[in-house]
Amino acid sequence: MRRALAVLLIAAASAALAEQGDQAKPTQIEANRMSADDVRRLTIFDGNVVVTRGSLTIRADRIVVRQDAEGYQHSTATGSPVRFKQRQDPKPPETEGSWMEGEAKRIEMDDRTGKIELFDNARVNRGGDEVAANYILVDQRADLFSVSPGKGAGEGRVRATLQPKAPAK
Repeated sequence: MRRALAVLLIAAASAALAEQGDQAKPTQIEANRMSADDVRRLTIFDGNVVVTRGSLTIRADRIVVRQDAEGYQHSTATGSPVRFKQRQDPKPPETEGSWMEGEAKRIEMDDRTGKIELFDNARVNRGGDEVAANYILVDQRADLFSVSPGKGAGEGRVRATLQPKAPAK
């Protein structure tokens, strides 16, 4: 029962990153250790954690998954760094999806909002465009990036490298 609950929790939490085709695919999780507390709705994967679901791969030292009373999951992945990679759905006029990959010391994924937050030495590369800062918010539902020197911080800088795009025909 606990193993099934853990797989469901991480599958739902990773859905925020998923390409549409990935949502129907099984989630595989490997870790050195796993513990589940059904009363607190908490599952912890420790040690060389690898989550795979379709085109999505997440690699972390530790992933903690919490489920709220309504069944939504919130995951926190930590590592040195946490890394993820996943194919994105194509956007017209594209015929093929691009890859999004990123890393940070901590990544938080919220199933309720579809938002992914990357903290500390964060970097996201999507289709050759790259942003880097101490805080990056990716809103998958709104297709929005927000990059700042730190959550609520006014100091520091952000970096972006934007690739030229072919003109629309």
